[in-house]
Amino acid sequence: MTTDHRVLVIGVGSIGERHLRCFQRTGRCQLGFCEPNESLRSTIAARYGIETPTADLESALSSDQYTAAVIATPAQLHVPIAIRLAEQGIHLLIEKPLSTSLEGVDRLASLVAENSIATSVGYTNRAHPANRAVKQAIGSGRFGRPLQVTAQSRQHFPTFRPAYREIYYTRHETGGGAIQDAMTHMLNLGEWFVGPIDRLVTDAAHQALPDVTVEDTVHTLTRHGKVLGSYAMNQFQAPSEMTISVACEQGTCRIDYAQSRWSWMTESNQAWNHEPVDVPERDILYVEQANIFLDSVEGSTSPLCTLEEGIQTLRVNLASLRSWKQGTWVDVT
Repeated sequence: MTTDHRVLVIGVGSIGERHLRCFQRTGRCQLGFCEPNESLRSTIAARYGIETPTADLESALSSDQYTAAVIATPAQLHVPIAIRLAEQGIHLLIEKPLSTSLEGVDRLASLVAENSIATSVGYTNRAHPANRAVKQAIGSGRFGRPLQVTAQSRQHFPTFRPAYREIYYTRHETGGGAIQDAMTHMLNLGEWFVGPIDRLVTDAAHQALPDVTVEDTVHTLTRHGKVLGSYAMNQFQAPSEMTISVACEQGTCRIDYAQSRWSWMTESNQAWNHEPVDVPERDILYVEQANIFLDSVEGSTSPLCTLEEGIQTLRVNLASLRSWKQGTWVDVT
């Protein structure tokens, strides 16, 4: 491993600060950041010992010192910033969702390919040990061909993100609402497990979350080729729960995050076989994502979520919003 990486974090709000902290914990890079909010910039610089933060991206890039960047701005700014960085050959970790529209994504993909830029989209749940175990089991063919995926997620969002009323979450244009902010994680995992979604239908509503009007409850049915999918979530109930089941020809896998395990069954008259996993505190998943990203920059592994996969999930997000508004099945295009 090398410690020669020089990583710029762009935006140090809640998620940007987490990226800064977790890249610092890898011990593999030098860090800088840019942040227009003067008070926040000073606070974060002092907290993490960053000597030369800048107020804007152009000032940060003028030093020509960075080899990689983390884009943690509101989602509508991700692609324009990524294009600017890709033109300079800077490797990219882009927070999810990749964007709120498809504008510029083809240009970005071309630059990434032309300049051999390691690029990852921040679907951090792929670093979860239970998800990785199930991905490996399904990919190995251990349980045969996948036939159905079922996912449910429920949490009290004000506990998880107390400042949700004052950030990007309040507007679809900035990546807000349950579809783009939370459901996108489950849909990305489903695509990782069983393949891309090509058709879907979504119903959604604002049911209970105080002081916002965006949707906090979502139900989506999907077609991943021949695999059927069902995804449901809400962001207001007290218990935090998330389960994903993948039913295959010769067995079923299930992830239960609250129980810190994944399980499997191959015969209808047998008990579940539980496989406990060590799930550390949340920062560790981001440290793992940072390490995998740096490994991909060095060329020793593939990104945790490739740009192509991030673009596909962006198309799913947009199709889901479109389906909800139209009240019908739509193709993911």
